Amino acid sequence: MIEQVLPPAVRTAEAFADPDRADDLLFPQEAAHIARRAERRRREFATVRLCARAAMSQLGVPPVPLLPGARGGPVWPAGVVGSMTHCDGYRAAAVVRSSEFTAVGIDAEPHAGLREGVLDLIASASERRHLGELARTAAPVHWDRLLFCAKEAVYKTWSPLTDRWLEFGEVEVSVDPVAGTFQARLLVPGDCPDGRVLTGFDGRWHVAGGFVLAGIAFAASAHPPDPRAE
Repeated sequence: MIEQVLPPAVRTAEAFADPDRADDLLFPQEAAHIARRAERRRREFATVRLCARAAMSQLGVPPVPLLPGARGGPVWPAGVVGSMTHCDGYRAAAVVRSSEFTAVGIDAEPHAGLREGVLDLIASASERRHLGELARTAAPVHWDRLLFCAKEAVYKTWSPLTDRWLEFGEVEVSVDPVAGTFQARLLVPGDCPDGRVLTGFDGRWHVAGGFVLAGIAFAASAHPPDPRAE
């Protein structure tokens, strides 16, 4: 399913259940990292890494340990960028050569409304008005959950590009209910090491199998702007 929200160059793998004793399939470094966590967390940690290694194999990249970095996202091998996601009943990973895309962000969520009070924490007044319009005029989608999902994908794209946190209120998302796309406008400066200044991201969304999915693939720049240029 996750391939529906990503370009063909991005390789994906997904799972709808954890294999028996999935954590036995981890590298020793990974097993040590997750050893003290609850069994459920160990299973999802392991399965999503099995997905990541399956996706990397499609690029011809050998399996390696995938440990979380400073911001929580996985540290990928040289020449590869990617993203992982997991929720109840679903795990997925997406990877691509860094020569083709600079960053990838994916998220999957149960296709159900957000818990009471969550929308007020993640959405601006204009986003809440936008969701109201979608609810009146568009297909029966849990638009509040889609907004949350899109913002998670935005963060997973932003973080490796900037090495900074991004709060829910620092990005504003608008959804095209017909095209299955969304646009994310950044409300804070985003400077990339290659000199580009981030202003936003374009992504895709999809609902299937009881899940809502969002994905962003940020293209590599063949000719990044010179930060010294006026």
